[in-house]
Amino acid sequence: MPPAFVHRITKYDPADRDEHGNYTGAEDTVSDHGLVEAAYLAAIAAFAEASGIDRLEIREPAVSGFVHFGGEPPVAGHGLAGLFPPDLTGYHDGAEISLPVALELVRAMLRDQGAWCRLEAGDSFAVHVGWDQYVYVGSDRPCLDAVARARELGLFPESVTTSPYAVELEEPDVTEVADADFWARVRTMLASCRTALLQEAYVRNAARWHRLTEENLDAVRAGLGPRALLTVWPELTPDVGAVLASLPEEGSVEFVWEAQDGTIAHAIVDDTEYQELAALVAGAKAASALPLYLDERHPLFCAVLPDSDGVLRARW
Repeated sequence: MPPAFVHRITKYDPADRDEHGNYTGAEDTVSDHGLVEAAYLAAIAAFAEASGIDRLEIREPAVSGFVHFGGEPPVAGHGLAGLFPPDLTGYHDGAEISLPVALELVRAMLRDQGAWCRLEAGDSFAVHVGWDQYVYVGSDRPCLDAVARARELGLFPESVTTSPYAVELEEPDVTEVADADFWARVRTMLASCRTALLQEAYVRNAARWHRLTEENLDAVRAGLGPRALLTVWPELTPDVGAVLASLPEEGSVEFVWEAQDGTIAHAIVDDTEYQELAALVAGAKAASALPLYLDERHPLFCAVLPDSDGVLRARW
């Protein structure tokens, strides 16, 4: 169940909204990186304190994708530099973090720096950062002192029924568990086709690629990130030129290729970038072009890693 008491916290005075609830005042929709931003963080901290929360769980973490919709340009490291290592170890679904780290994540989201996630403490507390400096804080307590504190900070906390970013409003796309039966099917497939590719999405919009064989399957499996989305694809095609020639005249694809050193890379490209792509993959040993739309993607297998107790908690 979502938290019972939800407040929308903004810098937008309700007096400056029209009859449809749209803001018509002069406040900017990007962070000031200063006093107003600090007020948001202090208000969230006040709600957490009133709820007895000092640690939060990262849910549905994401980084900048090939399309960035934020009001500010993305930055290197997605706003996570200094909070997590460059390989994003520790930034995954289900990771538990301290309140100070959570507030820094909120700062990165307010600045549209690329990272986004839900922050939750079971059914007791949640923080969701939306577009245009809209923040939703849910608690299992009324948090009247925190509401007053937010007003003292110059913000406008408004009681709402629910957060528009509540996960209960969404259905997961993948519900299959990467359990023993899944891995047995992958091993059986490898016995006949010898190799395949594994796409390991460890956060949204970020993935690692692995070539699977019967011999390395257990080693690859042991190194996968927590709660990763696993997608198994057929082996790459050695005729890279043919793959380039088959790219659609319009639209975007995910192009995957094997470099001369054996590493596997990928890039999202559209029809305006094919020349640059051809130069980028010159000398590649093999390649494949994968559609982006869910109903056009037909992998061999797709499943999500469960937790160590076998329960699937990731919501891909």
